[in-house]
Amino acid sequence: MDKAILGKKIGMSQIFTASGQVIPVTVVEAGPCQVSQIKTIEKDGYSSVQLAFVDTKESRITKAEAGHLKKAGIAPKKYLKEFKISAEGLALGAEIKCDVFKEGDKVDVSGFTKGHGFSGVIKRWNAHRQPMTHGAGPVHRSPGSLSANSDPSRVFKNRKLPGQYGNEKVTIQNLEIAKVDVERNLLLVKGALPGAKGSVVTICSAVKA
Repeated sequence: MDKAILGKKIGMSQIFTASGQVIPVTVVEAGPCQVSQIKTIEKDGYSSVQLAFVDTKESRITKAEAGHLKKAGIAPKKYLKEFKISAEGLALGAEIKCDVFKEGDKVDVSGFTKGHGFSGVIKRWNAHRQPMTHGAGPVHRSPGSLSANSDPSRVFKNRKLPGQYGNEKVTIQNLEIAKVDVERNLLLVKGALPGAKGSVVTICSAVKA
């Protein structure tokens, strides 16, 4: 059965196997989440489960969200996310904890990368700077010549230029759950995950496992 949960990225660490091998892991505070909505094929045309994560004040959510959560019988939550998973055995308000996953499970993790704002070509695309001598400059970090002026008389599409860098959704597939700590609601996932410390990530059963 497909499984999913929302979590907060704590940071990276490492664990040791019985043979002494070091495994780099990312620690995620996964849940507890509550079921805020269940969609069915009969009523909505498809089946899915909406999960709510992180308590917040009612004044910090919209009236529509407050009414929606009140209907499910749960306290105001900061994050709502819908997952196309089976609702079998779930009811409105049911709590989902990190123990839905077990050690060795393959998962896909999605999150938003660190935002760097408007960045130049050196930071954004790892370009070389221009020479510091022989008449070059004064803009040593500019992209340089873009194209010929008579033909094609335009800048080609997809050219690597300055612009918005980061803050985009990234999914890393087929990561492995290294350890599940039910008491502290922690999942230890092998390898690195997208996003900064404290950012919210979604963890789902791997689609290409």
